[in-house]
Amino acid sequence: MSSLTLTDKVSKMIYKDILSGKLKPGQKLVVAELKERYNVGASPIREALVQLSWNKYVKLEPQKGCWVASISLDELKELFESLRTISQVLLAKAIANGNENWELNVLTSFHKLSKIELKDAELEKLREWEDRYTHFHNALLEGAKSPIMYQFYQDISNQITRYRHLNNNPQVISETYAQYLEEHETMMKFTLSRDSEQATKHLNNHYSKAINLISGYFSA
Repeated sequence: MSSLTLTDKVSKMIYKDILSGKLKPGQKLVVAELKERYNVGASPIREALVQLSWNKYVKLEPQKGCWVASISLDELKELFESLRTISQVLLAKAIANGNENWELNVLTSFHKLSKIELKDAELEKLREWEDRYTHFHNALLEGAKSPIMYQFYQDISNQITRYRHLNNNPQVISETYAQYLEEHETMMKFTLSRDSEQATKHLNNHYSKAINLISGYFSA
Protein backbone atom coordinates (compact mmCIF):
# COMPACT_ATOMS: atom_id res chain seq x y z
CA MET A 1 0.00 0.00 0.00
CA SER A 2 1.41 3.40 -0.99
CA SER A 3 2.22 5.96 1.69
CA LEU A 4 -0.51 8.30 0.43
CA THR A 5 -3.13 5.54 0.43
CA LEU A 6 -2.12 4.42 3.93
CA THR A 7 -2.24 8.00 5.22
CA ASP A 8 -5.74 8.44 3.81
CA LYS A 9 -6.84 5.17 5.39
CA VAL A 10 -5.46 6.16 8.79
CA SER A 11 -6.96 9.63 8.48
CA LYS A 12 -10.40 8.10 7.84
CA MET A 13 -10.07 5.79 10.86
CA ILE A 14 -9.12 8.64 13.21
CA TYR A 15 -11.83 10.85 11.68
CA LYS A 16 -14.45 8.14 12.27
CA ASP A 17 -13.37 7.72 15.90
CA ILE A 18 -13.56 11.48 16.45
CA LEU A 19 -17.08 11.67 14.98
CA SER A 20 -18.26 8.66 16.99
CA GLY A 21 -16.87 10.07 20.23
CA LYS A 22 -14.39 7.24 20.76
CA LEU A 23 -11.74 9.95 20.70
CA LYS A 24 -13.08 12.66 23.01
CA PRO A 25 -12.99 16.44 22.49
CA GLY A 26 -9.79 17.82 23.99
CA GLN A 27 -8.17 14.36 24.24
CA LYS A 28 -4.44 14.40 23.57
CA LEU A 29 -3.42 12.31 20.57
CA VAL A 30 -0.15 10.54 21.28
CA VAL A 31 1.50 9.00 18.22
CA ALA A 32 2.76 5.95 20.14
CA GLU A 33 -0.76 5.21 21.41
CA LEU A 34 -2.30 5.72 17.97
CA LYS A 35 0.29 3.38 16.42
CA GLU A 36 -0.91 0.62 18.72
CA ARG A 37 -4.57 1.51 18.27
CA TYR A 38 -4.48 1.41 14.46
CA ASN A 39 -1.55 -0.97 13.99
CA VAL A 40 0.39 1.32 11.64
CA GLY A 41 3.67 3.21 11.69
CA ALA A 42 4.35 6.69 13.03
CA SER A 43 4.69 8.46 9.66
CA PRO A 44 1.14 7.84 8.37
CA ILE A 45 -0.20 8.74 11.83
CA ARG A 46 1.57 12.11 11.80
CA GLU A 47 0.54 12.81 8.20
CA ALA A 48 -3.08 11.89 8.99
CA LEU A 49 -3.14 14.24 11.98
CA VAL A 50 -1.88 17.09 9.81
CA GLN A 51 -4.66 16.36 7.28
CA LEU A 52 -7.30 16.37 10.02
CA SER A 53 -5.98 19.64 11.42
CA TRP A 54 -6.76 21.32 8.08
CA ASN A 55 -10.46 20.54 8.62
CA LYS A 56 -10.38 21.59 12.28
CA TYR A 57 -11.06 18.10 13.68
CA VAL A 58 -7.63 18.11 15.27
CA LYS A 59 -5.67 20.89 16.95
CA LEU A 60 -1.97 20.68 16.14
CA GLU A 61 0.67 22.76 17.94
CA PRO A 62 4.30 22.30 16.81
CA GLN A 63 6.64 21.18 19.60
CA LYS A 64 3.68 20.81 21.97
CA GLY A 65 1.46 18.06 20.65
CA CYS A 66 -1.87 17.25 19.11
CA TRP A 67 -5.41 17.10 20.50
CA VAL A 68 -8.91 16.30 19.33
CA ALA A 69 -10.55 19.67 18.60
CA SER A 70 -12.46 21.07 21.55
CA ILE A 71 -16.18 21.86 21.50
CA SER A 72 -18.37 24.68 22.78
CA LEU A 73 -22.00 25.70 22.93
CA ASP A 74 -21.25 28.79 20.84
CA GLU A 75 -19.72 26.63 18.13
CA LEU A 76 -22.71 24.27 18.21
CA LYS A 77 -25.11 27.19 17.75
CA GLU A 78 -23.09 28.55 14.84
CA LEU A 79 -22.93 25.12 13.22
CA PHE A 80 -26.71 24.77 13.41
CA GLU A 81 -27.20 28.30 12.10
CA SER A 82 -25.01 27.41 9.12
CA LEU A 83 -26.76 24.07 8.66
CA ARG A 84 -30.17 25.69 8.75
CA THR A 85 -29.19 28.29 6.15
CA ILE A 86 -27.56 25.92 3.68
CA SER A 87 -30.22 23.20 4.09
CA GLN A 88 -33.08 25.58 3.28
CA VAL A 89 -31.43 26.55 0.02
CA LEU A 90 -30.61 22.95 -0.90
CA LEU A 91 -34.07 21.64 -0.07
CA ALA A 92 -35.76 24.36 -2.13
CA LYS A 93 -33.45 23.58 -5.05
CA ALA A 94 -34.07 19.83 -4.66
CA ILE A 95 -37.84 20.37 -4.74
CA ALA A 96 -37.44 22.44 -7.89
CA ASN A 97 -34.93 20.15 -9.63
CA GLY A 98 -35.41 16.65 -8.22
CA ASN A 99 -36.39 13.91 -10.67
CA GLU A 100 -38.13 10.54 -10.22
CA ASN A 101 -34.92 8.84 -9.06
CA TRP A 102 -34.56 11.48 -6.36
CA GLU A 103 -38.17 10.94 -5.26
CA LEU A 104 -37.61 7.18 -5.08
CA ASN A 105 -34.43 7.66 -3.02
CA VAL A 106 -36.28 9.91 -0.57
CA LEU A 107 -39.10 7.36 -0.21
CA THR A 108 -36.69 4.45 0.20
CA SER A 109 -34.52 6.20 2.77
CA PHE A 110 -37.56 7.14 4.85
CA HIS A 111 -38.88 3.58 4.66
CA LYS A 112 -35.56 2.26 6.01
CA LEU A 113 -35.56 4.90 8.75
CA SER A 114 -39.08 3.91 9.83
CA LYS A 115 -38.07 0.26 10.27
CA ILE A 116 -35.73 0.94 13.21
CA GLU A 117 -37.38 0.32 16.59
CA LEU A 118 -35.78 2.38 19.36
CA LYS A 119 -37.86 1.37 22.35
CA ASP A 120 -35.27 -1.05 23.72
CA ALA A 121 -32.65 1.76 23.72
CA GLU A 122 -29.76 -0.40 22.55
CA LEU A 123 -26.78 1.81 21.73
CA GLU A 124 -25.87 -0.26 18.65
CA LYS A 125 -29.38 0.13 17.26
CA LEU A 126 -29.28 3.86 17.97
CA ARG A 127 -26.15 4.13 15.84
CA GLU A 128 -27.89 2.25 13.03
CA TRP A 129 -30.85 4.62 13.35
CA GLU A 130 -28.48 7.57 13.14
CA ASP A 131 -26.95 6.20 9.93
CA ARG A 132 -30.40 5.92 8.37
CA TYR A 133 -31.36 9.36 9.70
CA THR A 134 -28.28 10.82 8.01
CA HIS A 135 -29.06 8.99 4.77
CA PHE A 136 -32.61 10.37 4.76
CA HIS A 137 -31.44 13.96 5.18
CA ASN A 138 -28.82 13.43 2.49
CA ALA A 139 -31.46 11.98 0.17
CA LEU A 140 -33.67 15.04 0.63
CA LEU A 141 -30.92 17.44 -0.39
CA GLU A 142 -29.07 15.49 -3.07
CA GLY A 143 -31.72 16.41 -5.62
CA ALA A 144 -30.54 20.03 -5.49
CA LYS A 145 -27.78 19.20 -7.98
CA SER A 146 -25.46 21.68 -6.27
CA PRO A 147 -22.34 19.60 -5.46
CA ILE A 148 -20.26 22.40 -3.90
CA MET A 149 -23.08 23.55 -1.64
CA TYR A 150 -23.98 19.96 -0.81
CA GLN A 151 -20.39 19.20 0.23
CA PHE A 152 -20.47 22.24 2.50
CA TYR A 153 -23.68 20.90 4.05
CA GLN A 154 -22.06 17.52 4.69
CA ASP A 155 -19.00 19.11 6.31
CA ILE A 156 -21.23 21.02 8.74
CA SER A 157 -23.39 17.97 9.39
CA ASN A 158 -20.33 15.89 10.23
CA GLN A 159 -19.15 18.50 12.70
CA ILE A 160 -22.53 18.30 14.44
CA THR A 161 -22.25 14.50 14.57
CA ARG A 162 -19.47 14.91 17.14
CA TYR A 163 -21.87 16.78 19.40
CA ARG A 164 -24.67 14.21 19.04
CA HIS A 165 -22.39 11.51 20.42
CA LEU A 166 -21.70 13.43 23.64
CA ASN A 167 -24.98 12.16 25.09
CA ASN A 168 -24.38 8.51 25.94
CA ASN A 169 -27.70 7.86 27.70
CA PRO A 170 -29.46 5.45 25.29
CA GLN A 171 -32.81 5.83 27.05
CA VAL A 172 -32.89 9.62 26.71
CA ILE A 173 -31.75 9.44 23.10
CA SER A 174 -34.25 6.77 22.09
CA GLU A 175 -37.20 8.55 23.72
CA THR A 176 -36.37 11.80 21.95
CA TYR A 177 -35.38 10.39 18.58
CA ALA A 178 -38.48 8.23 18.42
CA GLN A 179 -40.52 11.43 18.22
CA TYR A 180 -38.63 12.43 15.09
CA LEU A 181 -40.21 9.79 12.86
CA GLU A 182 -43.55 11.60 12.51
CA GLU A 183 -41.68 14.85 11.83
CA HIS A 184 -39.65 13.21 9.09
CA GLU A 185 -42.71 11.66 7.49
CA THR A 186 -44.39 15.10 7.36
CA MET A 187 -41.21 16.60 5.95
CA MET A 188 -41.06 13.90 3.29
CA LYS A 189 -44.70 14.38 2.25
CA PHE A 190 -44.34 18.13 1.81
CA THR A 191 -41.09 17.62 -0.07
CA LEU A 192 -42.55 15.10 -2.52
CA SER A 193 -45.65 17.25 -3.01
CA ARG A 194 -43.23 20.02 -4.00
CA ASP A 195 -44.37 22.36 -1.23
CA SER A 196 -41.11 24.18 -0.59
CA GLU A 197 -42.48 26.56 2.03
CA GLN A 198 -43.91 23.85 4.28
CA ALA A 199 -41.01 21.44 3.74
CA THR A 200 -38.40 24.01 4.78
CA LYS A 201 -40.60 25.11 7.70
CA HIS A 202 -40.68 21.56 9.10
CA LEU A 203 -36.97 21.11 8.47
CA ASN A 204 -36.30 24.27 10.50
CA ASN A 205 -38.56 23.03 13.32
CA HIS A 206 -36.65 19.77 13.36
CA TYR A 207 -33.31 21.57 13.66
CA SER A 208 -34.65 23.65 16.55
CA LYS A 209 -35.56 20.49 18.47
CA ALA A 210 -32.24 18.86 17.60
CA ILE A 211 -30.14 21.71 18.93
CA ASN A 212 -32.17 21.83 22.13
CA LEU A 213 -31.51 18.12 22.66
CA ILE A 214 -27.80 18.29 21.94
CA SER A 215 -27.14 21.53 23.84
CA GLY A 216 -28.48 19.82 26.98
CA TYR A 217 -25.01 18.28 27.32
CA PHE A 218 -23.58 21.67 28.29
CA SER A 219 -26.08 22.24 31.06
CA ALA A 220 -25.90 18.70 32.48
